[in-house]
Amino acid sequence: MSTESATQPFDHPALFYRGEQEYLAGTVPFVEEALAAGDPVAVAVPGANLALIRAALGGQAARVRLLDMERAGRNPGRIIPRVLRAFAEGHPGRRARILGESIWAGRTAVEYPACVQHEALTNVAFQGRAATIRCLYDAARLAESVLADAYVTHPTVIDSGTRADSAAYAPQELLARYNQPLSAPPDTPATAYTATSLGEVRHVATRSAAASGLRTPRLDDFELAVAELTTNSVVHGGGRGTLRVWADDRHVICEVQDAGLIDDPLAGRRLPPREQHGGRGLLLVNVVADLVRTYSAPDRGTTTRVYFRR
Repeated sequence: MSTESATQPFDHPALFYRGEQEYLAGTVPFVEEALAAGDPVAVAVPGANLALIRAALGGQAARVRLLDMERAGRNPGRIIPRVLRAFAEGHPGRRARILGESIWAGRTAVEYPACVQHEALTNVAFQGRAATIRCLYDAARLAESVLADAYVTHPTVIDSGTRADSAAYAPQELLARYNQPLSAPPDTPATAYTATSLGEVRHVATRSAAASGLRTPRLDDFELAVAELTTNSVVHGGGRGTLRVWADDRHVICEVQDAGLIDDPLAGRRLPPREQHGGRGLLLVNVVADLVRTYSAPDRGTTTRVYFRR
């Protein structure tokens, strides 16, 4: 089984596995080949699977960047900047090899659209870059629709040890398909804001989150996200917007709506140059939130919904 394409600098296959034996067969040789070639290698998978790979590698595990994706990638929007690109750009001039598992059986229906958008955008973020990112899918536990989407977001698929090109590969079409209006919020009052009321609306939102059970330091992160989103509305979204805050069984949720349009597919996932001033607001939101969902259309403006676990 070839680990990377001989013709493309960026190699992004999906690997379907069924059970522990296939999982290790699709991951451990990948890591060992990278180490033998002297390439930097990272493994970012859910904790239980990370333990399997660590045990199978033995002493070689110390030479691998190991990340629990349930923590590092809880919000799919931060996987590209804080996991994939951070690792690749930490090894300039070398081919980074990464095992990633951003979609697992425990992901919720609310999280899934953000997960599949992440997979599609990985192709954009690494276009022309020398890197191999192999994405793992539990074919025994994930829904058939999830596996079908993997064919759309990956140019090649490895299944039962056989690698083949995907005739369904069309990541841009998938991005359009999943850019859909978010579910209706509960009957929660909306607070309008402009440039002169940014401080007031931030305090209103933070008080509501605290009343719903969010505590410091997560409350501080929530306040930061609200500040960045509402400021972005004023600067890029027509100078005004509306905000709602509510809670469900697991999260405190903030929704910001404005008249702006997000036309950069990597907005919030792009690492700006160190010397650049500004341009980090949406990235910070992705870093601190547990989930970010966005809908943006020319005739509907932009709705951004951020989730913080209580």
